[in-house]
Amino acid sequence: METLAHILNGFSICLQPINLWYTLVGCFLGTLVGVLPGIGPAAGIALLVPITYGMNPASALIMLAGIYYGAKYGGSTSSILIRTPGETASVMTCIDGYAMAQNGRAGAALAVSAIGSFIAGSIGVVGLTLFALPLAEMAIEFGPAEYFMLMLFAMTSVASLTGKSLPKGMFSMVLGLMLATVGIDLQSAMPRYTMDIVEFQEGISFVVVVVGMFAVAEVFQGLEMLLRGTAPAVIRI
Repeated sequence: METLAHILNGFSICLQPINLWYTLVGCFLGTLVGVLPGIGPAAGIALLVPITYGMNPASALIMLAGIYYGAKYGGSTSSILIRTPGETASVMTCIDGYAMAQNGRAGAALAVSAIGSFIAGSIGVVGLTLFALPLAEMAIEFGPAEYFMLMLFAMTSVASLTGKSLPKGMFSMVLGLMLATVGIDLQSAMPRYTMDIVEFQEGISFVVVVVGMFAVAEVFQGLEMLLRGTAPAVIRI
């Protein structure tokens, strides 16, 4: 009952007109940031934190939450229109969303992305509110055996999602694991495969890999089509 009382108190604060306005502004600014490839929600919040200086603490947190969710959605816009994910969560949107845009259904893809983001975000917030405490208690009990089984489950899931090309999927998984080993080892605090390059000590960011795979590849493909005179016609959204 105490948790329910806190939730109702939170709703009473969030539904105030001024806080709804801050939510709208935060979502708008976050969407603008999320469209830019490689920035992401965390960097967007860091850039826009000065806007909240002097605000009420509750209103500031509400606005920052709006920026976060807006940036999460904004990444799908560039994924659908130019096949360049704005942040890591929008990688899968490139597959179906960009194909719909090429078929002249970019508007429908953007609408589906917006509706899906709203519904999934709402369900996620409710689920986090209800199950955060029991899940945290369960995570504390995890040991080496549980972590091993979790990693095995993740690798099995990758193998099952590769479709007919199992070797290609396994190679991609191994390549991803190799890239993830670059940086400082969390257990021994020793550098791994950094080649004495200071920038590699923090590891290879997943955002860098995603932008390199999708954005750079799309730029070179578009340049090739432009030089050959086979560039696609501009379509209406």
